[in-house]
Amino acid sequence: MRYLLSLLLLSVIISCKSDSKNERVEQATSEEIVQTSNDSLIYPEEKHFKSIRQITFGGDNAEAYWSFDDKQIVFQSNNAAWGMECDQMFLMNIDETFEDKKPPMISTGMGRTTCAYFLPDNKHIVYASTHLADENCPEVPLRKNGRYVWPVYDSFDIFVADLEGNITAQLTSEPGYDAEATVSPQGDKIVFTSTRSGDLELYTMNIDGSDVKQITDELGYDGGAFFSPDGTKLIFRSSRPKTPEEIKEYKDLLAQGLVQPTEMELYICNADGSELRQLTKLGNANWSPFFHPSGEKILFSSNFEAERGFPFNLYLIDIDGKNLERVTHGETFDAFPVFSNDGKYLAFSSNRNNGGTRDTNLFIAEWQD
Repeated sequence: MRYLLSLLLLSVIISCKSDSKNERVEQATSEEIVQTSNDSLIYPEEKHFKSIRQITFGGDNAEAYWSFDDKQIVFQSNNAAWGMECDQMFLMNIDETFEDKKPPMISTGMGRTTCAYFLPDNKHIVYASTHLADENCPEVPLRKNGRYVWPVYDSFDIFVADLEGNITAQLTSEPGYDAEATVSPQGDKIVFTSTRSGDLELYTMNIDGSDVKQITDELGYDGGAFFSPDGTKLIFRSSRPKTPEEIKEYKDLLAQGLVQPTEMELYICNADGSELRQLTKLGNANWSPFFHPSGEKILFSSNFEAERGFPFNLYLIDIDGKNLERVTHGETFDAFPVFSNDGKYLAFSSNRNNGGTRDTNLFIAEWQD
């Protein structure tokens, strides 16, 4: 559940934070960047990008996840030019771009889908869909009582599909929200978010849906989890209410199938939920975390430096919370960073090079540490 267009609206309304945090961010120099043939795609300070390639050219495109052999990517898009009314899943080979053609859709085309991820056989994906409840796209409420909100559809369940779009299994059937599934690089476990306990918690299961275990149990929205490269740890985002007023507001919204994601921090724990600790204390929205190939750093998106809620940029931080470094230097939105399994490339979503529109496109950057 990572609603792209909604996040762009979010960037306008999140409150500003103190500029004192800026002192902790390392700035790259323009001399360190290796330029690409299209200089406009890499900003001068972006020293970690050796080259970059734009993949999509319209709509909102996100959640680009690599196959285990790094030969293909699955992603979600609501591109109206492709006939989409809400997010569906699409497949691409890593050398493709889609400026003048449409990629093959590998979801059903019914309901709303989110968070597809390859299984280790490279022939199947898992993703969440609302199609069993309604073949139409569900409504997307963005504000409640003047506040920005995300919908948490209780009609989301997690399915397995082949690369031709045929659903081959249903992994969840509990009442309530089941979504945000990602697969361990070890190929043995899936982590996902569910409301089956009455709150938004993390769970793991085997890739066939068996052996479901609850991982988190504190009040608040725990979601967007990913495994470390060795499968031993989890990184995720959380908005955990503390005061009586925050707790009441959170519970009231959740009862209506809504969450308010304007204040989120990153948490890290072992894959069984032990040794849970808060990784960031930056304020505003810190989210879409992903492990660096070393397993010792986290790449994530944040607007903690923003004065008016935007831009969102990518940052690196050590898993002990030290050495915060700004990676991208856009003026609007960079998020959903995902490293290839070999660690050589980074897929992410960005508003760069969108001609002044609200389009959020996919990019693949050649990574250098």
